[in-house]
Amino acid sequence: MADQVVLLDPSGRPCGTADRDTVHTRDTPYHLAFSSYLFDDAGRVLLTRRALAKRTWPGVWTNSCCGHPRPGEPPRDAVERRVADELGHPPSDLRLILASFGYRAVDAGGIVEHESCPVWVGRFDPARLAPDPAEVMDAAWVDWTALVRAAAELPQLLSPWAVLQVPLLASALAAEEGVA
Repeated sequence: MADQVVLLDPSGRPCGTADRDTVHTRDTPYHLAFSSYLFDDAGRVLLTRRALAKRTWPGVWTNSCCGHPRPGEPPRDAVERRVADELGHPPSDLRLILASFGYRAVDAGGIVEHESCPVWVGRFDPARLAPDPAEVMDAAWVDWTALVRAAAELPQLLSPWAVLQVPLLASALAAEEGVA
């Protein structure tokens, strides 16, 4: 069975499905996705560099893992599934931080991303990291404050969704800790 994504109407309500392999084009329909940022016990965040074979933003550094919930799949299960598939092991302590994040971006080749993309954070043991080379060409554990600074000062180094998500995530995490 083909890997399906959930299509959304303009207000974000499910309105159908489409084959994931065919949905990302120059006229990508609005659909459901997710992003995750995974931290180790030292507070570093895992960044991944997208494999060169990826249809959108090949070779670009981005968040730890992103993907699409399948029709009827609970969002947390989708994050756990994709992290395990891409990085070799499921995350722990997953929390939904940015429930209503969405974006539209066009890559250098003209392919469009148009997603409702809730953002999750979790924990991941660096010793268990085993990236799938078809998905991830490189990975790095970086200081969170360095990533926040890079997103603001060097946005061309990151995926457009990471550039938009990181400052929002930083504010949300700071508010949780009472630092905001």
